Amino acid sequence: MKKVSVMCFHDELCQVFNALMTALSLLREGSKVTLFFGSRGINAVHRDKMKTLTCLPDEPPEVGKAVIDKMDEMGLPLVEDLFVMLIAEGATVLACPLNLSLFGMTPKDLVDGVKPADPTKYYKEVVIPADMNLTF
Repeated sequence: MKKVSVMCFHDELCQVFNALMTALSLLREGSKVTLFFGSRGINAVHRDKMKTLTCLPDEPPEVGKAVIDKMDEMGLPLVEDLFVMLIAEGATVLACPLNLSLFGMTPKDLVDGVKPADPTKYYKEVVIPADMNLTF
């Protein structure tokens, strides 16, 4: 079984979506998947902020809206649904405890099933022995 670490340091919707879809695909192909959300990515695992993520915020609003509309048209899952699938199917989803503090969050703010990471344990037991480390 391949061990995969997926790290997401962004809160831009397309980056978060790509991280989650990649993780789900690898999980469904039999990999052991751990996702880690740090830096601005911490907003993606905040139960309220997750719903306000924007697509392509550096572009005019109509560009981001067009991408969102296309995702809806294609029937792609919502970020909330991807978290439910990942956790239900056995992925480990972690949040950086330092960034929780920096962004004024507590573990109670996290999406159900997301846990604060123990950074030493995460790097030693997940990142170093991983067959793949992917960063978004």
